[in-house]
Amino acid sequence: MNNIRLGWKFSIPLALFGATLYLVLFTEAGRELRHGNVEQLADLLHSFGIFAVIAGMMAIFFQTWFPFIPFVLIAGANAYVFGLYGGFAINYVMSCVSAAAAFVIARYVAHDYVEAKLSKYASVQSFNRKMELDGFFYTLIGRLMPIVPSSLINFGAGVSKIRFRPFFAATVIGKLPIVLLETLIGHDLLRFQEHKGRFMIVLMLFVLLLWLGHRLKHKWTGKHDDIDPI
Repeated sequence: MNNIRLGWKFSIPLALFGATLYLVLFTEAGRELRHGNVEQLADLLHSFGIFAVIAGMMAIFFQTWFPFIPFVLIAGANAYVFGLYGGFAINYVMSCVSAAAAFVIARYVAHDYVEAKLSKYASVQSFNRKMELDGFFYTLIGRLMPIVPSSLINFGAGVSKIRFRPFFAATVIGKLPIVLLETLIGHDLLRFQEHKGRFMIVLMLFVLLLWLGHRLKHKWTGKHDDIDPI
């Protein structure tokens, strides 16, 4: 029964992911999304001239705090403007810097405010308890799970008892593969005809990572305490 329930839990988001993939790659609306939004963001970055790098850095910094635009679109715009390697460097460094800044602010500047906000969510409290048991491990796994919001980990760790050093070490390690994958996806979506093969490989790796993360979260909830879906 548990295996059947797990299969349904994973098959539903996988089906939604497949439908989204079809929409993005094989429909007119998807073409507009790929070429319109990313190119518009790229044009906006270009408009800053010599300050374009700073604009790209700030876009990643604030997206980590306020995900009003999907990370993959901003990552793709940076890769489009600054090249794949330059864009990845900006995306990776600034996502780590932003995570560290959120941790510091949650712990030393707005601890009571953040704690009050997060206390409304049982899932946040449960995940914080997990991080307090083994801060490095659970932060690392949380970074590798695309279904866990990055801001949840940043602010949740800030108000928990986890020390900064293991939090940041796990962040630096854990963000490397996921930021690289999202940068490649954003970059290759815009140039799908040129990078079909690589895009599909990266996409399969991303789905595999999503599946592994889902299995690990199920293991936590099944054998330890009940963590609400995050």
